[in-house]
Amino acid sequence: MKITGIICEYNPFHNGHLYQINEVKKSSDYIIAVMSGNWIQRGGPSIIDKYSRTEMALKSGVDLVIELPVAYSAGSARDFAFGGVSLLDSLGCVDELSFGCESPQSDSFELV
Repeated sequence: MKITGIICEYNPFHNGHLYQINEVKKSSDYIIAVMSGNWIQRGGPSIIDKYSRTEMALKSGVDLVIELPVAYSAGSARDFAFGGVSLLDSLGCVDELSFGCESPQSDSFELV
């Protein structure tokens, strides 16, 4: 059994998100999404409430949505990622992470 974690906002959910989920489903049995609540990165309010975004994710193939605590979701991109990865790691069952990125250059990623 393979479980993949996705750290997301889905604000709003769009075809790129659906594409990612469909690609992950090809090689994974389950997807767990850690998603921001009503407050998103850098402290702004989400344009779509967390319940509607959760419903969209579940209807699109995500198996479980866990809310990222606001202390992480409203912070910087680094805080957002740290909170999401930490939460998925604490579950003890996630085999890999999948993420989208606006930059195609992998040299811009930093492992910490």
